[in-house]
Amino acid sequence: MIAKMKKTVIAASRSQKDELLVSLRDLGVMHITDMISKSQSLDALEKERSEYDHVLQVLKERGGKKVKAGKAVSGEEFASVHGSLISLLAEEDSLNGSLIALRNERERISPFGDFNPDELASLASEGIDIHIYTGNAKDAEILRSDPDCRFIPVAYNGKGIAIALVSGMIPEGSAFSEFRLPRKSLAQIDKEILEGESRLKEIASKISEAAAYVPSYEAFLKRKDEAITFERVSESVEGDDIIYLTGYIPEEDEDAFKAYAKKHSLAYMLSDPDDDDNPPTKINYKGFVRIVKPVFDILGTVPGYREYDISSYFLVFFSLFFAMIIGDAGYGIIFILIGLFMQHKAKKCSDLNILIYVVGAATVVWGAVTGTWFGSESILYKVPFLQKLVIPSIANYPEVFGLDATYTQNMLMKFCFILGAVQLSLGRIINIIRKAKDKDISLLSELGWLIDVILLYFLALNLVIGEPCSIPFIAGGVGLGFVLVCVFSAQGPGIPFGTGLKQGLAGFFTTFLDTISCFSNLMSYIRLFAVGMASLAIAQSFNNMGDGMMHGPMLVIGIAVIVLGHVLNLVMGLLSVVVHGVRLNLLEFSGALGMEWAGYNYEPFRKTVQDKSASNS
Repeated sequence: MIAKMKKTVIAASRSQKDELLVSLRDLGVMHITDMISKSQSLDALEKERSEYDHVLQVLKERGGKKVKAGKAVSGEEFASVHGSLISLLAEEDSLNGSLIALRNERERISPFGDFNPDELASLASEGIDIHIYTGNAKDAEILRSDPDCRFIPVAYNGKGIAIALVSGMIPEGSAFSEFRLPRKSLAQIDKEILEGESRLKEIASKISEAAAYVPSYEAFLKRKDEAITFERVSESVEGDDIIYLTGYIPEEDEDAFKAYAKKHSLAYMLSDPDDDDNPPTKINYKGFVRIVKPVFDILGTVPGYREYDISSYFLVFFSLFFAMIIGDAGYGIIFILIGLFMQHKAKKCSDLNILIYVVGAATVVWGAVTGTWFGSESILYKVPFLQKLVIPSIANYPEVFGLDATYTQNMLMKFCFILGAVQLSLGRIINIIRKAKDKDISLLSELGWLIDVILLYFLALNLVIGEPCSIPFIAGGVGLGFVLVCVFSAQGPGIPFGTGLKQGLAGFFTTFLDTISCFSNLMSYIRLFAVGMASLAIAQSFNNMGDGMMHGPMLVIGIAVIVLGHVLNLVMGLLSVVVHGVRLNLLEFSGALGMEWAGYNYEPFRKTVQDKSASNS
């Protein structure tokens, strides 16, 4: 459930500022609002943090197994390690730049072979000014016809020819271009390249070894983040002689906050948030439902403070949608094994592990009742026990039970529409209950939507699988629902009925479009059937490809095709869960509830790093 918040204002004398911030951070319950995000001191802290974070990312990328080894250092030792790494990374960048320039220069002068540029420079000091040009043989003939132009051919392995001009000038319009003399010989460049590459290997080795300091960097960054947050709060304090902070605390922490304020002799004010306030959202996940939290964390979705906590509904429907999209009991067993492996590696059972067990078990159940085990019909034939688990009317291999494929597919699609009608109706019923508690007569508009959902369900069955229904009855019922929405959608406590009626009728066209959208939302649940069947078809295709190779020397290849095919199908199935399974909850269902997911997380001002004897900050 979403925790209720109290709007909070704290006032104190400016001399109490530092003591106030430290003690408030230790309390750790107040979410500070309107914190400063830019200042000179904050910019300096952010810049410093960015430097340390850059080094950390480099160590993680290059450390390999050494990252897990870990080596904790602090204080001056950590500062020395960091300084050394900064120098190494700077040297590495400089060397990479120098090597690029050297390789480009080598490529430019290599057609001339190895020669000493100093020798040409010494000739120039003796009055013999030689210039090197490159061009083509045709232009060389033109130069030979010029008595003032004296040149000699130069060994050259590039395109065209090269000459050394001893006297005279290259005629205008000639294709010859002057070759810029290098400062170093080819041999010297090669030597410097080898030395640079050798030094780069030494630096890379040292950086790789330093990956053992990753835990120290992570601990330092946590302290730095805490310092940045403290500075942001400090910069946000307003007032001259009297300073104050504004924010929110959970209602459940009200007594603890009052005791804190009394202890520190602070003036404060607590009040319920106004309608135009936007408090943070704190969700208290209770009991088994907490296992769905990792999904919301990954998606980054947060309900608004005045919206619904749909965690329990999300968990139930998400598990079912997951099972229907993956659709294979064999895959469900794989998910359970993955969960067991993760638990063994971590040596504890996390909420994510439990979630994997739940969706894996749901997939096993769905796969069992549809008779799907690794997309193989032969497994169902060869293991009679598995046939007893199947519900024939929704079986993926209906011929095993003497049923027609069209019939079972229609039943699967019908089940999808039932799910859609149940979930969308549930959203409207929740709204009705909530508005009934608030004595809000706009609940009649929710009743109108509920009528529409139920009747549009029968229309969907008629259009998709041909189930008979009374079209006039459905049209009349949908019309009734439409009227209820138009008349009561803008009603509410304190709103005159006439005013609400005018506003509702003004949205006539929008309501019409929303009614069409309601039908579209219901129809979208057919994706559960379509994606599940696509996954089955892919599994069957790879099985058939592999079975055709299960002879002689092709046996290993056949097994590889089947294994890789199922792995690919599993990955695609997981993507489909995100695209389709999550969408049905966060768009269709949440839309019926009127949710916009416009909230932001409750993040109290608190200590995030435990004090230790040694500090890196």
